[in-house]
Amino acid sequence: MLAFLIQRVFQAIFVMLVVALIAFSLFHYVGDPVLNMVGQEATEADRAELRTRLGLDQPIAIQFFQFIANAAQFEFGISYRSARPVTDLIVERLPATLELAIISAIFAVVMGIVLGIYTALNRGNWLSNFIMTASLIGVSLPTFLIGVLLIYVFAVELGWLPAFGRGETVRLGDWWTTGLLTTSGLRSLILPAITLGLFQLTLIMRLVRAEMLEVLRADYIKFARARGLSKRVVNLRHALKNTLIPVITIIGLQLGTIIAFAIITETVFQWPGVGALFITAVRFVDIPVMAAYLMMIALVFVVINLIVDLLYYAVDPRLRVQGGAK
Repeated sequence: MLAFLIQRVFQAIFVMLVVALIAFSLFHYVGDPVLNMVGQEATEADRAELRTRLGLDQPIAIQFFQFIANAAQFEFGISYRSARPVTDLIVERLPATLELAIISAIFAVVMGIVLGIYTALNRGNWLSNFIMTASLIGVSLPTFLIGVLLIYVFAVELGWLPAFGRGETVRLGDWWTTGLLTTSGLRSLILPAITLGLFQLTLIMRLVRAEMLEVLRADYIKFARARGLSKRVVNLRHALKNTLIPVITIIGLQLGTIIAFAIITETVFQWPGVGALFITAVRFVDIPVMAAYLMMIALVFVVINLIVDLLYYAVDPRLRVQGGAK
C-alpha cells in the first residue's frame, strides 16, 4: 500500500510540474507582461525597472523555479486588469464554483447510479426505455444549449426560477460564502446545477447500466441465485458492489470535469465563479489569472485521481493481492 501511494504521489508531482511549465510559458509567449502592466506610454526606463522588480531579467530556469516556489505558496502575482493579488480574486469566487460543482456532482452521481441500476434491472420496461431515450438529450446536446433551454422554459415562460446570478448569499467565516442558506440562493442554484450535472448524469447512468448487465451475466451471480439468495441480495449486495469498481474511476474523472468545465455554465447563468473569472481573464489577456486557473484545475484533477486510485485499491481485492505478491 505504501509503495502504491508513493508511486501515485510522484506521478502527481510530475504532472503538476508539466502543467506549471505550461502555465509559466503563458508569461513569455502570450503578450508582454511588462507592457500589459505599465501600458504604451511608459518609458524604457520604467519598463526596465519593472522588469527587474518582477525578476524577468533573470535566466528562464531561475524564473521557472521561482514561479514553482510561489505557486506552492499559492502566490500567482498581481492581476493585470484589476491590479489585485490573483489569489484574492480566486478565493473570492471559489466558494461559488465549489458550491455549484458539489451540488452538480451529488445530483449526477446519485441520480446516475439509481437510474443506471433501475434501467439494468428492468430491461424492456416502458419507463426504462423512456429513460434511455431521454438520456440521449443529455449526451447529444451541448451544455450551453441545455442551459439556454432551461432558462427559456423555467425562467422566461414559467417564471419559476431566476435566469441568472447566485441570489442572496450568507458569509461563513472569513472567506466562504454560500447561497444554500437562503431561499433565493437555493432557487438560483437549481438550473445551473442541473445544466452542469446533466451530461455527467447520463454518462454515469449508461456506464452503471452497462456494467450491471455484464455483472449479472457472470457465473458467480448465477451461483448466488442457485443458492436461493433473494433477488434483492443478489442485485444490491453482490452485483452492485462489483459494478461500482470500474465506475469509481469514471466518477472521479467526471468530478474533475465538472469543476473544469463549469466555465460554460457560469457564463450562461452569469454565475460569479472562478470560471467566469477565467473568461474575463482571457478577454483581457490577464496572464496571471489564466496561469493560476490552469494550475488550480490541474491540482483538482491530480488530487481527485489520487483519491480515486486509493479508493480503487481499497475496493478491488485483486490490486491488494498483486501488491502483497510483490
